[in-house]
Amino acid sequence: MGRQWLHAKRAVVNNRKGQLVGKLVKEITVAAKLGGGDLAANARLFAAVDKAKKASVTRDVIERAIHKGAGTGGEKSELTHVTFDGYAPHKIPVVVECYTDNVQRLAPEMRVLFKKGILGTTGSNKFLFDHAGIVEAYTPAASPDLEAAAIEAGANDFAPLTHAENDDIPAEGASGARFLCERTSIHTVSEWLKANGWTVITSEMGYLAKTYPELGEAERTEVGEFLHALEDNDDVQRVWAAFR
Repeated sequence: MGRQWLHAKRAVVNNRKGQLVGKLVKEITVAAKLGGGDLAANARLFAAVDKAKKASVTRDVIERAIHKGAGTGGEKSELTHVTFDGYAPHKIPVVVECYTDNVQRLAPEMRVLFKKGILGTTGSNKFLFDHAGIVEAYTPAASPDLEAAAIEAGANDFAPLTHAENDDIPAEGASGARFLCERTSIHTVSEWLKANGWTVITSEMGYLAKTYPELGEAERTEVGEFLHALEDNDDVQRVWAAFR
C-alpha cells in the first residue's frame, strides 16, 4: 500500500549494507525519542530493534541508538523530522518523511532529487492520503480470522499481506496482515497482536494513498526509478506514494 515498489529491487538495496544499517539505527533512535527506550512499552521501537537484529546490527550499536534517542546516555538525538510533499513523474502524489540533523542541507538535496517531478507545489497534497497508524504482523496460524483480530485489537481496517509485499513475513508457514488504526492506537493494536501470537514487524504512522492512478509499463518504470532515487538519500526514512 504505497510502498510495494520498494520490494521489486530489495536485493539491490540490501547490498548497500552501510546505508541500510544507518537507516535502521536512525529508526531506532527516532522510535526511542518518540516513545521512550523500553521495548516492552514501545511497539515501534520493538519492531525497529527486531529488524536491526535481523540485519546483523550489533547489540552495542542498537543500545547506543536507544540511549541516544531516549536521552538516557551522554549523547542526545538532534534529529529533526521534516516532511516534503510533491509529485513524481506522471503526477503521482508523493510524501517523503525525513529525519535529519541539517535541514538547510536537506532542502536543496530534495530539490535536486525532485528535478524530474514537482516539489513544493502550491498547497499540500496530503489530502490525497490518509494519515493513519499502520501495524504489519504475521502469525503461524494457517487461516487466521483477520476481521476478528482487527476488532479485538482495536484496528479500523485490515488486509492480508504476503511475503512478496513485505519480505519480513516468512515465505512459508505464516499468514501476514496489515492493520490500519488511529494514530493514537498504534501501541494498543501492536500489544494485542503480540499478546495473541502475532509477530509485529511494522508499527508506525504513515500516509496511505486514497487512489492509485493507472500507468503504462514505461511510465511505471520511470516512476519506480524516481522513487528509488528518493529512497537512496540517507536522510529519507519513508517514501509514501500513490503507486503500487
